[in-house]
Amino acid sequence: MTHQPHRRDRLNRISDAKTPVHSRRRFLQLGFVALAAASLPRPIFAASASGLRLERALAFFNTHTGERLKVTYWEQGQYVGEALSQIDHVLRDHLANETKEIAPKLLDLLCAIRSQLDSREPFHVISGYRSNRTNAYLRAHTTGVAENSLHTVGQAIDIRLPGRPLNALRKVALDLKGGGVGFYPKSDFVHVDIGGVRYW
Repeated sequence: MTHQPHRRDRLNRISDAKTPVHSRRRFLQLGFVALAAASLPRPIFAASASGLRLERALAFFNTHTGERLKVTYWEQGQYVGEALSQIDHVLRDHLANETKEIAPKLLDLLCAIRSQLDSREPFHVISGYRSNRTNAYLRAHTTGVAENSLHTVGQAIDIRLPGRPLNALRKVALDLKGGGVGFYPKSDFVHVDIGGVRYW
């Protein structure tokens, strides 16, 4: 079983001389994420300014474990370490019981999607992070699973949103141009990731 280091100290105590090197590295990574977000194509943020206000919140329901989470992950101009850790946990690979840091840029994309759809419902999560082992298993037993899936690096998620048609969820994700969008109506979910802009 893999345990993930707590994110709180990485973000809120970065100036402390005793902060681990890994914590500083993660803090810098989050700074680069914010900088990168500002340089993304305008549609992702211009079309969803209300979804990326100074306080950003998300809600999730893990369809496999039954766990629910509603959390503010960004406030007062920064990501909230404790909230990010909670998100990492609820989006973990439940089969391997492994967690992975979920990319903040992916969370911002989800926040923008939720805002555009004017919903307060939790995202129903079919698949968040996947370990390489789980991804290989799914690839061997199902179709449509990429060998180098962005799920394995915390940059992809498969979702549905109660009260909103799957087609509407797909359209908003496409319009935001935040990355890849896959449409799986038979399985009742939409895949979104923060890789290259593409769709299938």
